[in-house]
Amino acid sequence: MRYIPVIFGVVLFIYGLIDCLRSDPADVRSIPKPAWILVILLLPLVGVILWFFFGRPRYSNAAASPMSGRAGAGPRGPSYSGRPNQYVAPDDDPEFLRNLQLSQAQKAEAERLRKLKAELDAREAKIRADEAREEKLRADKHREEHPNDETKH
Repeated sequence: MRYIPVIFGVVLFIYGLIDCLRSDPADVRSIPKPAWILVILLLPLVGVILWFFFGRPRYSNAAASPMSGRAGAGPRGPSYSGRPNQYVAPDDDPEFLRNLQLSQAQKAEAERLRKLKAELDAREAKIRADEAREEKLRADKHREEHPNDETKH
């Protein structure tokens, strides 16, 4: 039973340090993020408590919701506007639209190339068939001209 406060303190220290390390430097309050890391490392329990009350970024419930851009894809995902706690719809996000246009262009190009390849394959098959027909005609003509010829063409 006497180890529970020690275990609680160690868990709180580790959680606070990881929380500080994972926080976006632009969202950290009071002092810069590297200073918070030093405070947490030099004053483990007090530093973590200070971090949670004065340094940890505050997110409203809307900012932590799945539709906010803070969840799912992460703070730098496709719906992040560059401003904290502001959601940008995918159809308003220039990067999303650029990627969508690029994807559509790539699909159209792939379809065009597939059609060109099919057309080329058809032309090559026709050429091979024409060459085979011409070869057969030459062989038939040669047999007519030389009926006693033992060689087969």
